[in-house]
Amino acid sequence: MFRDAVTALAEGEVRPRVHAMEEAGKVDPALTRQFFQMGLMGIELPEAVGGAGGTAMMIVLAVEELSKVDASAAIQVDVQNTLVEYPLATYGTEEQRQRWLSRLTANTVGAYALSEPGSGSDAFALATRATKVDGGWRLSGAKAWITNGAEAELFVVFATTDPALGYKGITAFVVEKGTEGFSIGRKEDKLGIRASSTTALHFDNAFVPDADVLGEIGKGYKIAIDTLNVGRIGIGAQMIGVAGGALAAATAYLKERKQFGKPLAEFQGIQFQVAQAATELEAARLMVYNAARLKDAGQDIAREGAMAKLYSSQVAERVTSLCVELFGGYGYTKEYPVEKFYRDAKIGTIYEGTSNMQLQTIAKAVLR
Repeated sequence: MFRDAVTALAEGEVRPRVHAMEEAGKVDPALTRQFFQMGLMGIELPEAVGGAGGTAMMIVLAVEELSKVDASAAIQVDVQNTLVEYPLATYGTEEQRQRWLSRLTANTVGAYALSEPGSGSDAFALATRATKVDGGWRLSGAKAWITNGAEAELFVVFATTDPALGYKGITAFVVEKGTEGFSIGRKEDKLGIRASSTTALHFDNAFVPDADVLGEIGKGYKIAIDTLNVGRIGIGAQMIGVAGGALAAATAYLKERKQFGKPLAEFQGIQFQVAQAATELEAARLMVYNAARLKDAGQDIAREGAMAKLYSSQVAERVTSLCVELFGGYGYTKEYPVEKFYRDAKIGTIYEGTSNMQLQTIAKAVLR
């Protein structure tokens, strides 16, 4: 029932907007409001703060169904649930949870700010500095590649309180848009997920009160790692959705397009390619679902989350590439949807940890 409701939203509200949002480079604010109204921006949060009281599996289903139509719309929902609300709900004080989560389920978009211009895969080589002052902290530095950066009003920001301590000097802060000394930087012009905003952030001695420190001082690295483990399941869901959307478009086309007097779907060579793609997609889907199941059961998901993200992003690249080819010349044009799915798939191997970083995480777990 929940999946059906999200599918209906994706088909009825998202699909008619895809082209315009792609051209504008922006998710339609009216669509974001519908995500809030439907409860998709607080799926796992308790009803007491306006959430749906759902599960990680429900987040996966929502992101997958939305991604079958538009990965940009899906990532807005995904980041809200996994990278913003999860750390606030898990590590925030009772006062912080009441103050922030009720806003995030009602009308406030959030963003997660870890990456920096010089700190990508080496996530804890942070240059953004937090200096203790009376009543709070002063943040100075810059963040890069921040998803939802243009729409967000609340940011989970990681900064180092003491560079000499390495990762043990990292602390998490919650920073509100409009804070003096904090500004949103330029928006990236991207290959794929073009309607999703990806921006820089700038901190020029921005003051953050002690009440807005998230978790313990110096334990920000733990929050960052734990949150990314959860986030990778969401990216896996995005990738199986992208691959699923492309494959659905291709199979429909193959039944209609005729060459040599019969539909392309009747050629055995094409049938075998589609069968292989469908099999790999199903395997990726089961890996993502299993990681969500383990998360809901309270199990460690570091390895399974990394595996799900790694494999689903690889499958998405292969499947969407095949679908472009199955459309022939039409697949290379914007008249048909598969070229967009192909472009959108690439980000899955990069954000929330590159494929090489996933392999490193998996190897450590397997060889320990």
